[in-house]
Amino acid sequence: MITLAPIAAADPAAVEALLDAAFGTDRHGRTAYRLREGVAAIPELSFAAFDDAGELVGTLQSWPIELVGDDGRIMPLALVGPVAVRPDRQRDGIGRRLMDVMIAAADAGHADALMLIGDPEYYERFFGFTAQVTGGWSVPGPVERRRLLARLRGAAPLPAQGHLRPRRLAVADGALR
Repeated sequence: MITLAPIAAADPAAVEALLDAAFGTDRHGRTAYRLREGVAAIPELSFAAFDDAGELVGTLQSWPIELVGDDGRIMPLALVGPVAVRPDRQRDGIGRRLMDVMIAAADAGHADALMLIGDPEYYERFFGFTAQVTGGWSVPGPVERRRLLARLRGAAPLPAQGHLRPRRLAVADGALR
């Protein structure tokens, strides 16, 4: 049995240890980490998974970022990830449950525009993320273009060209704006 809870229920040191186990200790050099530098995770879109013994077995964190369009518009987004599952519990559906609860929270008003860097075959099939609008977006580091994905729900049209960066003042009234 897996119990999902807000990420605040997890010990931060245990979260870091889980991320190291899932992605390696060199994970901090990845492009996604550059996008979330200097900002705190969005509490309403960040979750932890615990097993029956109360052990942390999975986490999903989301981060406030923005797309700065070449046309001057600045549009808020939530960067989803990392989605981490303890290696011995991968393929148990924990990551999928974390994604489902995060998307439900986003759809309940916490974010209209989500993006992530991940496998399109998985994230499009199960969660509706695509690379259709991201082709002209730049990021602060290397990325496989096909892995830069977005999921939009009721959001204003996003600029076709622009760059992504951390969003410093994104939380207002408990919702990502």
